[in-house]
Amino acid sequence: MNDVSKIIKEWIEKADHDLGSAKLIYLHIPDYFDTIAFHCQQATEKYLKSMLEHFGVEFQRSHNLVYLLDLLAQKIDITEEIYDKAILLNGFSVQIRYPDNKIYLTKDELETAINISQEFRDLAIKTIGIKE
Repeated sequence: MNDVSKIIKEWIEKADHDLGSAKLIYLHIPDYFDTIAFHCQQATEKYLKSMLEHFGVEFQRSHNLVYLLDLLAQKIDITEEIYDKAILLNGFSVQIRYPDNKIYLTKDELETAINISQEFRDLAIKTIGIKE
C-alpha cells in the first residue's frame, strides 16, 4: 500500500479485521450466525468507505451499504449485481446485534456472505490500486 493515504489504509485494515473475524468465527464457531453475518456487513461497509475516501467523496456516518454505493456510483460503475449483494448484507447491519432480532443462516448463506465481503475487498483493492 505504497502511495495510499493513511486513512484509506486504516479503513482497509479495519475491514480486513472484520472479514478475518468472520472467517475465523465461521471456521471455529459456525453457530454464531449473527456475529459472522454482522462482521461481513461491517467489512463491506469499511471497504466501501475506503473507496469513497480514495475518490474524496464525503459521506455521513451510516451503516447503509446502498447509501454508500449510491455515493460511489458517482465515481465508478456499480452494477445491479453489486447492489443486490449489498442489499443482502444490509440485512446483517446493526439491528441483528440485539436479542429481539435473531437470525439463522445455513452454511451456504454464511459462505455467501463471506464471499460477498471478499468480493468487495477485491473491488476496493483494485479500485484504489493497492499492490499486494
